[in-house]
Amino acid sequence: MAEHFHLNTPLLESVGMSKRLGTTVYLKMENSQPSGSFKVRGIGHLCQQLAGQSKGVVCASGGNAGMAAAYVARKMGVPATVVVPSSSPQLVVQRLQDEGAAVKIVGKVWDDANAEALRLADSEGLTFVPPFDHPLLWQGHATMMAEVAASLGAGEKPGAVLLSVGGGGLLCGVIQGLKDVGWMDVPVVAMETVGADCFNAAIKAGKMVTLPDITSEAKCLGAKTVCKQAFEYSQRSDLTVISELVTDRQALQAIQTFLDEERVLVEMACGAALAAVYSGLIHRLQDEGRLPTLLRPLLVIVCGGSSISLDQLTSLKHKLHTET
Repeated sequence: MAEHFHLNTPLLESVGMSKRLGTTVYLKMENSQPSGSFKVRGIGHLCQQLAGQSKGVVCASGGNAGMAAAYVARKMGVPATVVVPSSSPQLVVQRLQDEGAAVKIVGKVWDDANAEALRLADSEGLTFVPPFDHPLLWQGHATMMAEVAASLGAGEKPGAVLLSVGGGGLLCGVIQGLKDVGWMDVPVVAMETVGADCFNAAIKAGKMVTLPDITSEAKCLGAKTVCKQAFEYSQRSDLTVISELVTDRQALQAIQTFLDEERVLVEMACGAALAAVYSGLIHRLQDEGRLPTLLRPLLVIVCGGSSISLDQLTSLKHKLHTET
């Protein structure tokens, strides 16, 4: 069996972003993973640990976790069932089927699909693959920070890490990874879109909260409740976690600019992080004294995304520009 299912992804310097920010910006290109996003790191690790002798795996995800579970299951030679909410684009369903997964469409939002996946795991003896809330996932995701440390070389470390938050799996993995490489003093800027902001809402409330609904177009950030570990990290005094929001329009603008400048198409969920640079938010954090004015290189996790295509991009543009 493969030692692991993920690739050591490129760490690229972004000339456009570096120029905007006045400091070097490195892009960790997780979009180049075989399943299209960073999720394959954690899900690959979890499946290796738990699904070896399994009858199959089941995952609830209208996007990247499902793609990763389907890919890993195919490589391991076990069947995969992916339960998706009805809000998932047809493109995603097709890609999951192409990857060899059986797709079930249940409910309107991820939480509905997840309840069905848990039921199937129980009734059919399948290995349940959680999309973001499991220590094995975070361990797998943490490997990206070891790769960054190796790429940057001794004595070089980022001034901040910029990433998107959905359910918080990537955040937990990155913080675990920062711990592993001895970079606990590096601040993490955690981005969400308005309407898919369960992490920001929890921080504001000082406790875990569940959003009534996901109203953002960044469907892949669409967890109504952030995982407990991510919230706990935000409350710790030995870590700097900065939670900020952008609008869907800013995220869309960011993915278009990124496509023009870097020739790479990523989904809205990933656009939330990119928008922090393109919309001037990082500059604002520097002005407010929340990030150093002379920032060491900024590390951006380009988490990728499988639920985007040119058609999807066109329809997002139409939808977001016709809304007042």
